[in-house]
Amino acid sequence: MASGTDPTPSSVPSKASREPPADWPVFAITAATVLGVCALVFAAPQQAGVVIIRLYDLLTKNLGFLYQWYVIALLGFLGFIAFSRYGRIRLGGKDAKPDYTTLSWIGMIFCAGVGATLIYWAVVEWAFYIDAPPLGAAPRSTAAIEWAATYGIFHWGPVGWAIFCVPTIAIAYAFYQRGEPHLRLSAGCLPFLPGGVSSTRGRIIDFIYMVNLIGGSATALALTAPMIAALFAKLTGIPQTFTVEAIIIFVCVLIFAASSFLGLEKGFKRLADTNTYLALGLLGFVLLVGPTLFILQMGTNSLGLMVQEFVRMVTWTDPIERKGFIESWTVFYWAWWVAYAPFVALFATRISRGRTLRELIFGLMVFGTLGAGIFYIVLGNYALDLELTGALKVTELLKQNSGPYALAEVLGTLPWPSLTILGFLVVAAILMATTYDSASYTLASVASRDIHAGQDPARWQRVFWAFAIGVPPVALLFVEGGLKVVQSATIVVSLPLLGVGVLLALSILRMIREDEAAGRL
Repeated sequence: MASGTDPTPSSVPSKASREPPADWPVFAITAATVLGVCALVFAAPQQAGVVIIRLYDLLTKNLGFLYQWYVIALLGFLGFIAFSRYGRIRLGGKDAKPDYTTLSWIGMIFCAGVGATLIYWAVVEWAFYIDAPPLGAAPRSTAAIEWAATYGIFHWGPVGWAIFCVPTIAIAYAFYQRGEPHLRLSAGCLPFLPGGVSSTRGRIIDFIYMVNLIGGSATALALTAPMIAALFAKLTGIPQTFTVEAIIIFVCVLIFAASSFLGLEKGFKRLADTNTYLALGLLGFVLLVGPTLFILQMGTNSLGLMVQEFVRMVTWTDPIERKGFIESWTVFYWAWWVAYAPFVALFATRISRGRTLRELIFGLMVFGTLGAGIFYIVLGNYALDLELTGALKVTELLKQNSGPYALAEVLGTLPWPSLTILGFLVVAAILMATTYDSASYTLASVASRDIHAGQDPARWQRVFWAFAIGVPPVALLFVEGGLKVVQSATIVVSLPLLGVGVLLALSILRMIREDEAAGRL
């Protein structure tokens, strides 16, 4: 099919065959692997925690630098694509029009890419850094406080969203410009798959992606469920237990399974639009009733510090003191973004028809960074002010109890605490629902054959994967080891995707240059 054209009438599925068939080998192998691993974790939770942490230590200490070199290369590559003539390429052809307004498009990508964990980390991440700061700063010094307020924005900033961009461009280009009828990660590697996405190499790439997505989703859900449970406990007085956390995961799974069943327009888009306005309203409320001047001043200072020291932060490896900050935080974050990248890419591809590659890159990197940064600036600096003024010892609550407990106590200091906590509960639940709605959607897409532009995977698949995503986080919560185990799981599953990322970048260049030489651009 010629580049930049729509599917021919004969290739568009009829109403009778609108739901694409399942790719049973990919579906069965992935489902069996995930459920099998979870069964082993439930059978031996203590041993599983030890194994996961050992793998984490082995990988981060010896191979953590690979993630740093990977993101440096990505930033250079995306800069080349965005500012070269290639940035003007419009997905779907020169005359293609976007399917969604820019605000809805940004809102859907943001909700798919961040999840409810953003609320958790925005409130408490600085508290992990203030007593163990990066870059040689003395604990609780002015420098330590400034770095503590800045590093969270950095971890959720341009680098993370850049990691999302490369697989998005590769998959979207193959899907819209080349007419590839498979909405899956392997589609972005077509120049290196002579046998197509159904070849053995293609299936291996898709299997790696699906396991990574489920592992990354498990990490986020395992972090989010205790947060929602802590807020629920603060609101109702019901103790936070493993049973409560498991029930919360189940209820949230029901929500995003229902959203996934309804589809993009009736389900996901409405949830994303609603949550965008609700979240902005809550952030505005915190800004107005909190220490407004401190929040704005500290936020401005953090943005300036990050811009000024960005190269230093991206390349810092702590080769002398080796205190573990890079391995525990920066490498963890890059691995988390890598694990999530293909799923966000598949979802972003589905909603990005009519956008140029330049719009895609700047839309993700700029608006994604701004969206996450607003959460950190408002919520993080509100909590930091409580610590510095002595109104609430957040770091002590973190050490003596847990991060979710500390978060609930921070929100409890706001005016009308019950109403405020309820508002954040709703935002967190919807963010969780939208993130895993899109996750189940992309899992169903990868496990399907012959999906065309504008077509959705089968509903039964979307619902199945929505429930399948809920099993691993319960397993991680069951494992002994807490946050360390959850973080470790992300590193362990994401490493193979670094190699796939390199293939995707090379595939983008090869596809564009082939089409340019053939006069199809």
